[in-house]
Amino acid sequence: MGSMGDQMKMLNKMRKLQAELKKEIVEVEAGDGAVILQINGEMKVVDLQLNADKIDTDNLDELADWVKAAFRDGIKEAQEMAAEKMKPMMGSLGNLGF
Repeated sequence: MGSMGDQMKMLNKMRKLQAELKKEIVEVEAGDGAVILQINGEMKVVDLQLNADKIDTDNLDELADWVKAAFRDGIKEAQEMAAEKMKPMMGSLGNLGF
C-alpha cells in the first residue's frame, strides 16, 4: 500500500480533477436547436434554453421528446468527457492498493 504522502497527493489530484470537471461543459441540441442543454462534468445542468421560434406550442409532446433527447445525449457526452479526463488517474489508484 502507498504511503500517507502518496495518498494525500492522490487526494489533491482528485480534488483538482473535480474542480476541472465542474468547469468543463458539454452542450447539446435537440429539435434542430429548439432545445439547447449544457451539462458540466459533474453531471449538473448548467443551462437549458428553449427557442420559442422552433417550438410548436400545439405539439408539446414533441417538445418533451426533444428535452428528453437533450438530457440523454448531454449526460452521455458529459460522462464520456469525465471518463476521458479520469483515465490518467485510474492507473494511479492501483498504487494506493485499490
